[in-house]
Amino acid sequence: MKHAARRLGAAAIPFLLASCTPIPPAQPPAAVPPSPPPPVAERPASPPQAFDFALRGPLSQGGVAIGSAPAGAVSLALDGKPVELASDGRFVIGFDRDAAATAVLTARLADGSLLRQTLSIQPRQWRIENLPTLPRGTTPTPEFLARRKIELAKINAAREVRSGSMGWAQHFLWPATGRISGVFGSQRIYAGEPGAYHSGVDVARPAGTPVVSPADGVVILAADAPFSLEGNLLMIDHGMGLNSAFLHLSRIDVKVGQRVTRGQLIGAVGMTGRATGPHLHWSMKWRDARIDPQALAGPMPGAAGIQPSSADSSD
Repeated sequence: MKHAARRLGAAAIPFLLASCTPIPPAQPPAAVPPSPPPPVAERPASPPQAFDFALRGPLSQGGVAIGSAPAGAVSLALDGKPVELASDGRFVIGFDRDAAATAVLTARLADGSLLRQTLSIQPRQWRIENLPTLPRGTTPTPEFLARRKIELAKINAAREVRSGSMGWAQHFLWPATGRISGVFGSQRIYAGEPGAYHSGVDVARPAGTPVVSPADGVVILAADAPFSLEGNLLMIDHGMGLNSAFLHLSRIDVKVGQRVTRGQLIGAVGMTGRATGPHLHWSMKWRDARIDPQALAGPMPGAAGIQPSSADSSD
């Protein structure tokens, strides 16, 4: 009996141990993520409202206009491209020689609303000369192309400079007065192949005739040696992307970075570079748009007249 009791007690130990094993606590139920809020319907953007930007200046191919943005405007765009705004809300825009028939000017206000004006750009008739038996010209040499690449890089870099000048808001002077021997936009057709159009206006004057700055600005390029085509080249930034270039000068009287004022002496007429006679070639750009300088300077003082002659220059 004693042995049987011992066997019973030994067999009961595992059962007692098993019955004493702690039971792990029950895990709380997994949290159910909250349901996402119902989507909010987006309000459609309000259509741009018509607005008059009070533009003054020719709205035409090769023209330049100055306007005023609405109070509270935070940005301005012409055909979707940003336009700089002065602190007083004024701005300048220009139209290329081959600009399209319409352009859209848009202002964005602080509340996101848009004001818009659709501009009608007047076409112009250009002086076209057909030369059916004359070839366009010789093929440039590799040496010329290598030199020209360096020159164009300098010109393009100069046009990237933003000086902050307010010359764009002034009435522009003629940098030299005399007979106009070449007009903006004129073009020759060589045996059916169009040549590059004339990018500025030519004023025929003797070498050494003074050249003045047409408006306030900052010198952004003053060639230390004649360029292949432009000769002694001077460029002035008038602010807001508007700049002037003066070609074929016999001398340059200002330096890069120098601020110049309207009417200040900057150089003299010459015939350096590709030119067949002494004259001043004055060209202008607003950003990438080529501008007719006469659109800013108006008629030539003294009624010198427009008498283009291929004997005067070969720009």
